[in-house]
Amino acid sequence: MSAALAARSPGSARRSGALKSTGREPIQCSSNLVMELFVNPYARNYYQSVSVHGGVANADPHTMVQMLMDGAVERMSIARGCIERGERKRQAALLHSCVLIIGELRGSLNLAEGGPLAQNLSDLYEYMIRRLTLANSKGDAGIILEVSRLLEEIRSAWIAIGPEVRKSARVPTPAPVNVAVGGRQAAV
Repeated sequence: MSAALAARSPGSARRSGALKSTGREPIQCSSNLVMELFVNPYARNYYQSVSVHGGVANADPHTMVQMLMDGAVERMSIARGCIERGERKRQAALLHSCVLIIGELRGSLNLAEGGPLAQNLSDLYEYMIRRLTLANSKGDAGIILEVSRLLEEIRSAWIAIGPEVRKSARVPTPAPVNVAVGGRQAAV
């Protein structure tokens, strides 16, 4: 029984053997803070890896691209904080990760069939990579914010087309066709 519940029902804490309420509000904190404070780094990394891999295993291609964008935006945000705190090594690792993610997004474009839109996105991703590289070398949080905003715009458009993409991806399976093979009927 929680302390808050025990405080609402007098005497119930004594009957159930629970601790008495101190009259204080329960501590509120995010699960990320709990992970940082109470879980060792190895277990935390494993948990995050399983969480991400589980999401990827069950994700359609549209969702996977969105997950890449989300990861890059999150890393850029953390990198900006690293610049403010002077954590150059972590900043460099985070921005390197962002460059790799954006490179993957760029590499996933179908330039042959995507036409001018795919080419423009490719050029924009290349611009983002150059800007992040510059931001890393200069330690410039403003450049990172610029790239983050550009990627957020692409991400918003990507989310908006999601239902249409998922609907068109659902292709009905064809009905079995009966074929005569050697005088016998066979379903194919």
